[in-house]
Amino acid sequence: MPEVHTGSCECGAVKYQLRGRLQPVVACHCTQCRKTSGHFWAGTLVRTDALSITEDRGLAWYQSSAHAQRGFCQRCGASLFWQAAGEGTTSVGAGTLDGDSGLHTSKHIFVDDKGDYYDILHGNQTRD
Repeated sequence: MPEVHTGSCECGAVKYQLRGRLQPVVACHCTQCRKTSGHFWAGTLVRTDALSITEDRGLAWYQSSAHAQRGFCQRCGASLFWQAAGEGTTSVGAGTLDGDSGLHTSKHIFVDDKGDYYDILHGNQTRD
């Protein structure tokens, strides 16, 4: 039986279920991620067909670039998803998972774009 994980936005107007093993978390420090999340984006990657939206009252999508869209709750403002066009995968905000995830952060990307108000103390930085 495959692993099943659930998650939601803060207000519950968007709920989802993920089927299968989750990938380690990637922390993205690019300007777009910082602007949409308020800090940096930390997400686990799943195949889009392994993501089921079980409550979509608040779900909205924003085309953030020619290559990607972001899913968020239009009621509470929570950043939930990031999808690159044509990839067939979805990055799911690790902080939106219910309960303990058992995940760890595997790397930091776009660290040259990070905010000046924090330091990255891990040795797993990738300069993408």
